[in-house]
Amino acid sequence: MGKPRLFVTRELFSDVIEELSKYYDVEVWDKYQPPPYETLRAKARDADALATLLTDRIDCDLISSSPRLHIIAQYAVGYDNIDVECATRHGVYVTNTPGVLTEATAELTWALIFAVARRIVEADNFVRWGEWWRLRTGWHPKMMLGVELRGKTLGVIGMGRIGYRVAEIGKALGMKIVYYSRRRKPEAEESLGAEYRSLEDLLRVSDVITVHVPLTKETKYLLNRDKLKLVKKGAIIVNTSRGAIIDTEALMEALREGRIAGAGLDVFEEEPIEPNHPLTAFKNVVLAPHIGSATYETRHKMAELVAENLIMFYMGEKPKTLVNEEVLKVREPGFRGL
Repeated sequence: MGKPRLFVTRELFSDVIEELSKYYDVEVWDKYQPPPYETLRAKARDADALATLLTDRIDCDLISSSPRLHIIAQYAVGYDNIDVECATRHGVYVTNTPGVLTEATAELTWALIFAVARRIVEADNFVRWGEWWRLRTGWHPKMMLGVELRGKTLGVIGMGRIGYRVAEIGKALGMKIVYYSRRRKPEAEESLGAEYRSLEDLLRVSDVITVHVPLTKETKYLLNRDKLKLVKKGAIIVNTSRGAIIDTEALMEALREGRIAGAGLDVFEEEPIEPNHPLTAFKNVVLAPHIGSATYETRHKMAELVAENLIMFYMGEKPKTLVNEEVLKVREPGFRGL
């Protein structure tokens, strides 16, 4: 049997590709931009395995037209770009990379919270573009006033791994923790003193609101216009999960009306956003280009987990972080018969 074909949709770390090459005939898309959909579809048609990113549209048309395809190893925790139901019907395994990016994403969440609360980006521009110099004063009692976080209420929407770590840091800073999640989290309630609230109640009482839920049909626009009208005046909203969790137009309306103090956004409904996007006009909004997991350590661990899933599947074993458990009833893991 020859090696199964693996198409990797973006350049990963060379040591990981070298390890995968022991088991797979590996082809890597070496351009910085993602492969166009038609190119990806053509590559998938001849592939036994794919290693994909969030920016790759893996729809049912692509899956059903790829008869050789056995496994899609996603280089991300989220997998809303993949039609998992269709993949399962066709016996295609889908894996992701949970756990390994918890710390990096939690740290980036706090970087955004601090940046908004203490107006860091605005202050940098104040110095960098000469406004501080033009005012001819080095210090003033009311210059660049922000807010302290100690004693404030942190509202965590989605108390999974990342949400828990964000709450843990908030607790260490002296914040009160409230949370909303699909299920109550006794561990968070016991160890962090976190209080479970309805989403509506959380929005009313939180000084900082941070979003950590996956994008699904149920969570799209979870924070819509009606929900944002409930937000406590002067609150900060941070999103490091998926852009479409928050209705962008409604968020900008709340910002214009001064109902919220600011926002920190690492994710957007469409990525990348244009340089003249209306969000860029708000001084009290900090924008980042989807870098929640962007540390060397985390991105390398993500690549290692992608490789581990692919190698386990090659060996005929259930992949470590299988998303669609139902696929086990459709096809056994491995490339028997190739």
